[in-house]
Amino acid sequence: MSERFEQLLAERSRLDLPGAGVDWVETIRNENARRFEELGLPTPRDEDWKYTNIEPIARKSFTPADTGESLTGRDLRAIAIPGLDVHRAILIDGHYSPTLSNAGELGDGVRICSLAEAIDEQPDLVQPWLGRLAAEPEHGFRALNSAFLQDGIFIWVPDGCRIDTPIELCCVQHGEPEETVSQPRHLVVAGEGSRLTLIERYVSLHDKRYLTNAITEVFARRNARVDHYKLQQESTKGYHIGSWLIEQHAGSHVMTHNAALGGATARTDIRVRLDGAHAHCDLNGVYVLNGRQHVDTHTKVDHCVADTSSDEFYKGVLNDRSRAVFHGRVVVHPDAQRSDARQRNKNLLLSPDAEVDSKPQLEIHADDVACTHGASVGQLDDDALFYLRTRGVDEETARGLLTFAFANDVIEKFELPRLRHYVEHELTSKMFSIDDLEEII
Repeated sequence: MSERFEQLLAERSRLDLPGAGVDWVETIRNENARRFEELGLPTPRDEDWKYTNIEPIARKSFTPADTGESLTGRDLRAIAIPGLDVHRAILIDGHYSPTLSNAGELGDGVRICSLAEAIDEQPDLVQPWLGRLAAEPEHGFRALNSAFLQDGIFIWVPDGCRIDTPIELCCVQHGEPEETVSQPRHLVVAGEGSRLTLIERYVSLHDKRYLTNAITEVFARRNARVDHYKLQQESTKGYHIGSWLIEQHAGSHVMTHNAALGGATARTDIRVRLDGAHAHCDLNGVYVLNGRQHVDTHTKVDHCVADTSSDEFYKGVLNDRSRAVFHGRVVVHPDAQRSDARQRNKNLLLSPDAEVDSKPQLEIHADDVACTHGASVGQLDDDALFYLRTRGVDEETARGLLTFAFANDVIEKFELPRLRHYVEHELTSKMFSIDDLEEII
């Protein structure tokens, strides 16, 4: 099953990879190449991939995307979030574009640049962090990304620095030729007492078949605050495998918002390590699917020390023959007394052919904790639907309003108004006739 990807791995020799000849960079690549050969690609026999068959990905002959394509002004306008002021970093097919990126005015010592550039020019700044959270890859896709370790975005925020304008990290798939793979690798280090907002987007200009295999490593140091938004808007033929790996130190707060709207098959793994007292994370997410889309979300929060907390809230809306998987796992380690963890997953099925597999899970090794979890799967409330119909609302609009209200519990947590409105627009246009519904909401 992994034969074509082993051929892909052999393509490394012809690529101009950053840090060539640097011992620690080559060690990461070589160890992960060996690990990929051991792991191969995941199969339904692997428990964490039981409900996600990636055979359609495995049988494709993907080739590494090159750096030859560019974007036009029209392309940029088509993918921009209207009215949102950001520091923008753009990757095309996994490669940083300095001409299209616009970091703007930044504080002293702040860096937003190509990861390849940072590896070549400031290796001492990158080395202590890069690969630390992905050192033990859980599956072959993650090992493959590290085996290439090609390009992405490096964000360095010094101690005490507050970046008020959001940073948008936009990964654009040009889609030419088909069946290419891009493997962006992002590294974010938020210094002590710093604050930043990161918008991580994956979009496509064409409805082509391709694979995005991404890893983002985030370090929130003591008392840092990181607000993160991930918008997965791949093409209907695209495949997306993403990992968000987070380490939090004492007093830090990380809030993530994950909106999965695109892709034929999409998988997101979120791993959080709460490694300091009073560290807290919020994991919020919504997935909206139709057709035969398949979205898989796996989260794991490790409460490693005492007095840490986490709150997880995911909702899904499924139509047609789509399928979703949600597996949320909270692990409270033996020394993590007084941990407070909450986890909820709710799903709305709009079609009898839609399917969801939900598995919230608690693993507790301490005796002084407050942990809860729950999951639900249901359909629209007939009584609420009848109430709206008796008020003169037609059935399609009534269903749209109730569905939007269900998903909006998560979307209203977005703290950026223009981004929130954009996601609302994308959701309603994906699921319903947009004109009438937008006028009402």
